Amino acid sequence: MVDKYIDALIEEFKIRIHEIDNNNITTIYIGGGTPSQLTPTQIDKLVTFLNSNLDFSKIEEFTIEVNPDDVTYDYIKKCISLGINRVSMGIQSFVDKELRFINRRHNSTQAQQAVATIKQAGITNISIDLIYGLPLQTIDSWKYSIKRAIEMDVPHISCYNLSYEEGTPIYNMRKLGKITECSEDDCILMYETLIKELSAAGYEHYEISNYAKPKHYSKHNSNYWNLTPYLGLGASAHSFDGTTRRYNPTSISEYIKKITELHKVAYDEEHETIYERYNEYIMINLRTMWGINLNTIKELFGDTLTNHLIKYSRKFIVCGQLQEVNNRITLTEQGIMLSDYIIRNLMYLP
Repeated sequence: MVDKYIDALIEEFKIRIHEIDNNNITTIYIGGGTPSQLTPTQIDKLVTFLNSNLDFSKIEEFTIEVNPDDVTYDYIKKCISLGINRVSMGIQSFVDKELRFINRRHNSTQAQQAVATIKQAGITNISIDLIYGLPLQTIDSWKYSIKRAIEMDVPHISCYNLSYEEGTPIYNMRKLGKITECSEDDCILMYETLIKELSAAGYEHYEISNYAKPKHYSKHNSNYWNLTPYLGLGASAHSFDGTTRRYNPTSISEYIKKITELHKVAYDEEHETIYERYNEYIMINLRTMWGINLNTIKELFGDTLTNHLIKYSRKFIVCGQLQEVNNRITLTEQGIMLSDYIIRNLMYLP
């Protein structure tokens, strides 16, 4: 179905190009699955089409997600020839036992070699993903993965606490009692260790799950956090135009049928109220080191919601979990550990 899927992506772009300002696109991200499974010819077809319809001279960051075991020197060279200048790679762990447990195809050696190959081919703007809170993981094995990641000398690292999504194998294993979930105390200790080790290595903790060397923040993700409009193409893709969110179907066959056979958009849409937009702004921006700009809140949402935010943030400022500096409210190190709770308290429920 891959060739049909590429055709559907191209067709969807043609149908929906009017939704975005062609002159203001500065980032492109090919992800949401395993795009490195595409052949060089398939990637060429997709990106060449985009290039003929967008002004690539304005693209500052063009990312592709890859799996370590898909990386070859020639593959990365092909990506570079198409204008791709950043690679995001899901390594997850540098401990082979943990990788086998989460059914990754690669091992630690392949992951390290993949980073070296990407650099050798000519891309140095690399992001890697790690996971903590795995059932088999220990504090020592997590420290080992952090150490290996630092030694890779990549400018960006994303680290996520394992979540148990209903319907996944690991969710079912937990439900049947075949695995024991990592304790909350251990997860907190792993997170605190992560912050300490990466900070000491020169990484800035610029978002709850993201760490970067100076000037290497993800521009594409930062656009999401700034509520910049974006167009998402493909199965499960989301889009946002400033007030309306659109969601494509998760089924690949349903997506292809709607786009290529019925020649219509595949998405459902949701028009957000001012309160929903405010809540999302709070949720997204408080996760970043820049926090919430009170002037921006007032400009976007008015006095009522600004006063609501000021009122409900006071108790967290008093107890040291939030701080207000230069009209910005940010999480403190203590507050980061309670971020979900704090965010919920700052939201507005009419």
